[in-house]
Amino acid sequence: MSERSERPVRTAAASKPLDVAIIGAGFAGIGAAIRLRQKGITDFAIFERDTRVGGTWRDNTYPGAACDIPSRLYSYAFAPNPDWSHTYSGSGEILGYIESMVAEFGIGPSIRFEHTVTGLDFDEMTGLWELSFTKGRRKVKARSVVVASGPLSNASLPNIPGIDDYEGHKIHSARWDHDYDFTGKKVAVVGTGASAVQIIPELVDKAASVKVFQRTPGWVLPRVNRRTNAVTRQLYRQAPITQKLARDAWFWGHESVALGVVWNTPLTRVVERVALLHLRSQVSDPWMRRQLTPDFRAGCKRLLISNDYYPALQKDNCKLVTWPIAQLSPRGIRTAEGIEHQFDAIVFATGFDISKAGAPIPITGRDGRVLGDEWSRGAYAFKSVAVEGYPNLFLTFGPNSGPGHNSALVYMEAQIEYLSDAIGLLLDRDLRMLEVRRDRQDAYNARIQRRLESTTWNSGCSSWYLTEDGFNATMYPGFGTQYVRQLARVELGDYVLTPRDAARAPGADRGIAVSLG
Repeated sequence: MSERSERPVRTAAASKPLDVAIIGAGFAGIGAAIRLRQKGITDFAIFERDTRVGGTWRDNTYPGAACDIPSRLYSYAFAPNPDWSHTYSGSGEILGYIESMVAEFGIGPSIRFEHTVTGLDFDEMTGLWELSFTKGRRKVKARSVVVASGPLSNASLPNIPGIDDYEGHKIHSARWDHDYDFTGKKVAVVGTGASAVQIIPELVDKAASVKVFQRTPGWVLPRVNRRTNAVTRQLYRQAPITQKLARDAWFWGHESVALGVVWNTPLTRVVERVALLHLRSQVSDPWMRRQLTPDFRAGCKRLLISNDYYPALQKDNCKLVTWPIAQLSPRGIRTAEGIEHQFDAIVFATGFDISKAGAPIPITGRDGRVLGDEWSRGAYAFKSVAVEGYPNLFLTFGPNSGPGHNSALVYMEAQIEYLSDAIGLLLDRDLRMLEVRRDRQDAYNARIQRRLESTTWNSGCSSWYLTEDGFNATMYPGFGTQYVRQLARVELGDYVLTPRDAARAPGADRGIAVSLG
């Protein structure tokens, strides 16, 4: 990429189109802004619907909230943090890391808070995207857009009959009510996934009683969470290479786990054996062990990591309920065998609205094409980051970019490097449109879906990774190294490049593979 002089940060009142509009001020949006700025692209704005940065880690503040990926790996290589307090950090510390990046790299002035994007519309004549907002805010135009709203941004209450009839206190794990006092209360927890296994031990220590409603048990692995001592943190500060080596060690350790969870191999049995030994060592009752033993291969659903979930389930004030929920009543939950369980509060640890089908926001592209309609049978993209028919638009954590074994930040960083180089190409060549070719996109997705056929996710089990008809628009069927390698460079032959002064019909400036940056 050619060197470019930095331009001053745009004020909110400016009418000239932005070079880049970024949607979302979570990990992805902040990371994209940092790398764009480091590459000399400074005419951007981040549009954030909330009043603070942080995304998932701003919203998830439930008791016990923490990451299940080691902190040194759940962070950006271009913004290392030598001061992680533990192997696995809590949500507050992760949010602090995001806030520190905003301050360190001077991103704050580029963020426009309380700007909820309600639509994106592309004008092929000008090559500009128009962003619409709620609350009567002025529309904004931009030469390129980065959709960094994230897959875990919209809390989802389950579609249970009678959910609006319940008269007690309802809390979603991603919208925690810190003013509610659980002391002495009768509490239900619906769900036994990644959030639930962190919440339940905290509630059992405070509430009078807790009933856990389980639909499907998960594979639970032990969690070794050590405090990082002062000597280690000082070493990381004075010799950053040591922190890089530690990060690399964690990466390759997690990368090897792919052999046991992405595909059904002998290593899958090892993962399951470790989980079963963990279950046996912590749960003495044979019937409860049976209730907590999955009937699917490890990796089909998200692996859970916890040392205190099983002990919490066995406390005197906790009970595991495995009967299906039939409906909610005004006073509680009715299960399929006809029993009504009454509660003061119900905690829904039931996940998020994931855009496996449809678009996260209304997006209208070239020739009036609507992305939500085109994704109605399952989302797709070229290398997760670009979609034919939607020029100059880039996605983070887009379709088929989910890792089942490694850090999402590794994948996200590769996406950010790729899209920032693509935007640099768009600006340096003064293009009106940079659009992925349909044939390249179709060929890429055909390969992805063929490779997914042999993975544990597509082995016949049910999970949130799949659409209702079994289409996998979520996971990447391979190693993290493979995913990163495919995004190592922007290949001009994958795109149609239309100069700004070209006629309305797209041009066809095909180039050879070129490494930018």
